Amino acid sequence: MSYELKTPFNNKIITIPQKTGEETIIAAIESSCDEMAFAIVKNGREVLSNIVASQINTHKKYGGVVPEVAAREHLNSVAMVIEEGFKEAGLKGDNITAFASTIGPGLVGSLIVGVNAAKALSLIYNKPFIGVNHLKAHVCANYIDTDLTPPFIALLISGGHTQILKVDDYNTQTILGGTIDDAIGEVYDKVARLMGIDYPGGPNLDKIAQLGDKKRFEFTKAKVDEFDFSFSGTKTAVLYLIQKLKKEYGDNYPKNDVAASFQENVTNILYQKTIRAAKKYGINKIVLAGGVAANSEIRKKFFDTTNYQVYAPKMKYCTDNASMVASCAYFLNNRMNNLDVEVFSRL
Repeated sequence: MSYELKTPFNNKIITIPQKTGEETIIAAIESSCDEMAFAIVKNGREVLSNIVASQINTHKKYGGVVPEVAAREHLNSVAMVIEEGFKEAGLKGDNITAFASTIGPGLVGSLIVGVNAAKALSLIYNKPFIGVNHLKAHVCANYIDTDLTPPFIALLISGGHTQILKVDDYNTQTILGGTIDDAIGEVYDKVARLMGIDYPGGPNLDKIAQLGDKKRFEFTKAKVDEFDFSFSGTKTAVLYLIQKLKKEYGDNYPKNDVAASFQENVTNILYQKTIRAAKKYGINKIVLAGGVAANSEIRKKFFDTTNYQVYAPKMKYCTDNASMVASCAYFLNNRMNNLDVEVFSRL
């Protein structure tokens, strides 16, 4: 497994991955949403530095991410995270094999900041540039600090996407199904907002759900295709339940039980459909990917399964980070490796 890149000025050929025993060091930037991140990773698996400048406190007062604010914050922090990343790794630009950046999907203004910074580094040090798909990078987070190899079934769950993927090899991913409306992260945030839970809604809802009775309330499951998802009906059902409970209890309604019951419903759906895919294709490895892979109930359900090898990134690699982008740039020849490549907001 290898592919060739060219340097921007003299078209020198760089092979990635290089021969066994040689080091391939990729520096990457992630700026698709509200984190500005920089990382340096060796051979796709060993993290030499991982710096993240989060904007949670900035966006908390708005109840969600404001794109224009996020882009301005990225401009303020991009130079700092790059400097810190090189310092932590003990390396300089000349030591880097190639520079990478997320090019989409994501917020266009935020993506432009990161991509332009990575392209600038590519030109300054005459190293190849690699554009990375954000969703594929989340899957590649599972290669960090592990010996994971394809094939496997991946459950990709984030604020904007919910997909089941069949990963046959490092370069081949097939989408088996996805959400037809809200992504799992979106519905968590919307339900959290209905319940008056502070931003970031998903993680905070998960915390109070652990204190509740997950069997107290039942919600129906949407009837969709085999590996597809629909969560908008569940969101509406939670709304009606909250309205009913408030008439009876006021603001002191059993919020923990509502959160736990909602979480039990949606995580069961994610679990059952992923297991169904693994059984159908005879694959014994299951991989969790994306920010929602940090959810406690999802991890509990999958890791309590004894018939499959289950992988999930460390918590710090579940949410947006640049280490996963560098790993993806190493493992995937996605052919977005020239300076003319542009950012994109959607798939």
